[in-house]
Amino acid sequence: MINRNAILAGSGIRLMSSASFAALIAVASPMTAFAQVTPVGETANAEPQAAPTTDSRNPPATAESDGAAADVITVTGTRVVRDGYKAPTPTSVIGAEELANKAATNIADFVNVLPSLSGSTSPRANVGSVSAGQVGINALNLRNLGANRTLILLDGQRVAASTLSGLVDINTIPQALVKRVDIVTGGASAGYGSDAVAGVVNFILDKDFTGLKGQVQGGVTTYGDDRNYNLSLTAGTRFADGRGHLLLSGEIAHNDGIAGIGERDWYNYAKLFINPAYNATTNNTVPQLLALPNAGFATATPGGIITSGPLRGTYFGPGGTPTQFNYGPIVSGNIMQGGDYRYADFGTSGDLDPRTSRQSIFGRLSYDVSDHVQLFAQGSYSRATTHEIALKQFNLGNITIQPDNAFIPASIAPRVTGTFTLGTFNEDIGGQIATTRRSSVRAIVGAQGDFDAIGTNWNWDVSAQRSVNRIYTDFRTTVTSRYNAAIDSVRVNGVIQCRTLATNPGCVPYNVFGTGVNSQAALDYVLGTSWGRTTLTQNVFAANLRGEPFSTWAGPVSIAAGVEHRREGVTGSNDPLTTATARPYFAGNFFASTGHYDVTEGYLEAVVPLVKDAPFAKSLDLNGAVRATDYSTSGYVTTWKVGLTYSPVSDVTFRVTRSRDIRAPNLAELFQAGQTATTSLVDPFRNNASSTVSQITSGNLGLTPEKADNFGAGVVFTPQFLPGFAASVDYYDIGIEDAIVTLNAASVVTLCQQGNSAYCAQITRLASGPLVNNLTAISSVAVVPVNVARQKSRGLDFEASYRAQLFGGTVSLRGLATRFLENYSNDGITPATDTVGTNGTNGTLRNSLPKWRYLATVGFDHDPIAVSLTARGFSAGVYNTSYVECSSACPVSTPANMTINNNQLPGATYFDANVTLKLPQDIQLFLSVDNIANKDPAQMAFGTSIGAAPLSVNPLLYDVLGRAFRLGLRFKM
Repeated sequence: MINRNAILAGSGIRLMSSASFAALIAVASPMTAFAQVTPVGETANAEPQAAPTTDSRNPPATAESDGAAADVITVTGTRVVRDGYKAPTPTSVIGAEELANKAATNIADFVNVLPSLSGSTSPRANVGSVSAGQVGINALNLRNLGANRTLILLDGQRVAASTLSGLVDINTIPQALVKRVDIVTGGASAGYGSDAVAGVVNFILDKDFTGLKGQVQGGVTTYGDDRNYNLSLTAGTRFADGRGHLLLSGEIAHNDGIAGIGERDWYNYAKLFINPAYNATTNNTVPQLLALPNAGFATATPGGIITSGPLRGTYFGPGGTPTQFNYGPIVSGNIMQGGDYRYADFGTSGDLDPRTSRQSIFGRLSYDVSDHVQLFAQGSYSRATTHEIALKQFNLGNITIQPDNAFIPASIAPRVTGTFTLGTFNEDIGGQIATTRRSSVRAIVGAQGDFDAIGTNWNWDVSAQRSVNRIYTDFRTTVTSRYNAAIDSVRVNGVIQCRTLATNPGCVPYNVFGTGVNSQAALDYVLGTSWGRTTLTQNVFAANLRGEPFSTWAGPVSIAAGVEHRREGVTGSNDPLTTATARPYFAGNFFASTGHYDVTEGYLEAVVPLVKDAPFAKSLDLNGAVRATDYSTSGYVTTWKVGLTYSPVSDVTFRVTRSRDIRAPNLAELFQAGQTATTSLVDPFRNNASSTVSQITSGNLGLTPEKADNFGAGVVFTPQFLPGFAASVDYYDIGIEDAIVTLNAASVVTLCQQGNSAYCAQITRLASGPLVNNLTAISSVAVVPVNVARQKSRGLDFEASYRAQLFGGTVSLRGLATRFLENYSNDGITPATDTVGTNGTNGTLRNSLPKWRYLATVGFDHDPIAVSLTARGFSAGVYNTSYVECSSACPVSTPANMTINNNQLPGATYFDANVTLKLPQDIQLFLSVDNIANKDPAQMAFGTSIGAAPLSVNPLLYDVLGRAFRLGLRFKM
């Protein structure tokens, strides 16, 4: 039969015999000490095998298939096939047993608890995001360098992007078949290509499964919300005397989501705003920023509030009844503390967790046409729908009302003598709903096998792959022109009609004075649907060759070589109104992007043993790789890697790597066509007045690939006096030059205010309206990506594990921690700020980066019961590392280092538990509980700009769901 090494090596991962596996996993990562690895060729009826240990002197026994010792898949890190090679690049592994114990609704939820990942994209992190195209996405972010700098592989092959910005949605992975996840925490562009700047996450599928297995699980929080379920079924069979293999797997998952904050009482309306007592000239010793609880908005209420003139502070409640607003003791711009703050806030109106549904199916057919050649075809289809209340329409005191407006309540009409401004959350319109539907099709055909030449055996594979990802986004929001026409209504012969009815036939008047005051006809008129359709395609042809052509005095030299051609493209369409009119909707305003690029590349990798069993070294190996890459958009680039592993004795291994890695500009950075998002910013030219603006992001065809220099060094301990124990410490240092950065609208305005006229040209102001310092309010800000930034990331990774037989069962211990030492981006214009120690946002959620992240697990398995307890958490930090905390006698507050009254945010530790009951006939019942103590998230004051519902919490770090239960059953036959 065909060589199984050849088949599996074609996926880009390294293979070795079971006898050498235990030695490797300790070096790759102590975490592998209790990764449940399935031997190749194991059938459904085979006896379960013990998890491998880190004791290289007593390797575990493995099952045998077809009378030969089965091989074991080892971890990602190199394309070279060589038994016993110890990879210089640190690699962590999540095994099948751990995946099963967690019983996560989505596998990304488990992977993201690893300390080396921080700032990953998740559905909860993107609540309120409409135009960015990331609603419902689960994307992984190693080292907090950005999810588009983490390369995602499926069985060693690149997974196509799920968004225009290059993010890969883990939802598209056939999760019921994942038996292991390898996380390479180091640059790997020379081996795997662009985007592997921070590392690689490789999802390994159980492609040889035979039999029938399935799982049914359901979950709910302790508050009775976020109800979810997951169903999966997998079947595999061999045919044609074992030469053929057919595999099918399907999954259905659903999550009800959480509207608002539900039953949670931890929300304290915290806001971040400019201290009204601060004055740069006369009173600059008080903090410029205030982070305070019990804060709301001063310039908008659900049914409208007058914000100028003699009637300022009159707000309109149910039925339009006028009432005097209580502003509270502190008022600053749009925000205030105290008074009627609970009434004047919409932070609780958006979804805490969006409603999601997804379905997927995967199939694979392989056939050994000879003992040395296998043909295969593989296909998958997945779809997901996300539904969320993204935000309410917030008009923060920017609506101008004419004195003859027909809806001004009669009780105050005599006191209205001129125009006035009004702010409202438009309660009658309600939450604006975003619905995103995604589908993904991936098809692969290929062949793989082995042959003998020049005295050695060679493994090869060729494949052709096509992926098509479609994103459909609908957003129910107001049409700006209709809204403006409808709210400006007058009485004509006693009949209320739009002032501009003659030029706006069909206009239906809309009443902004009060709640419950508008007809369905009025709502239907002002509301519309902004929609965008995007299709992303990826075509890949790849061929690889591996072998050991000759030997040195220390052993055989292993090489791997390959070529790849890839084409990435995007096409799209959008609603006709957006095409015909500039920014016609309050939010959304999707634009169609079109473009493509090609990349051709080839690589060569080698492992050269230098010393073996010498007096001064048990082993010394050199690993090197080089990749030549040619982009149709930006030209030629070379990436490379050099690594050494040195074991002076069997108990200790040192490893070191140096690499040059790249990230090529993605489709959004190259071709995005004026994507519009709505945000709020402070305008320093108008006395720090707040403006609701459109941020318009466009692509830049002049971009070049980012260049990263990666250095890593570490040591692994596998002491012979303590079998089953392993530990490692690794240092990493990543520096990125020519990093692509897109400054947000607020940064552009700040840079303009600081005297950079080039950025002033990107700001557009209203043609007319109220003047402050002879300037109207900002209407839009244009932003584009540019190769101007430098990024730096340094840190230490710690791992330790121990596995032993105790009390008649198996005890497993594991600890992982990452100490982030440095992380900053310098765009060459604004001062660089190290974000390590940030539990807030530093401007965006992605910048959340505590000094420490950690994970510790203890498990005990004594048939028929297996239990585990996990502690996960992070250290205390600050809102923003650039802020200076003070209460009085403050230093000078600058745009780069603003003073603040409270810059502290606590850390958190969460405890999770799992219990599994093993029943006869390979049936298991399981219960998982997350956040056992129901620990509330820390409150993070939201501000100073508003882009979505301002929920005052950081969902990337803090658990916002509370105690969550999952109960289920899995079977195998």
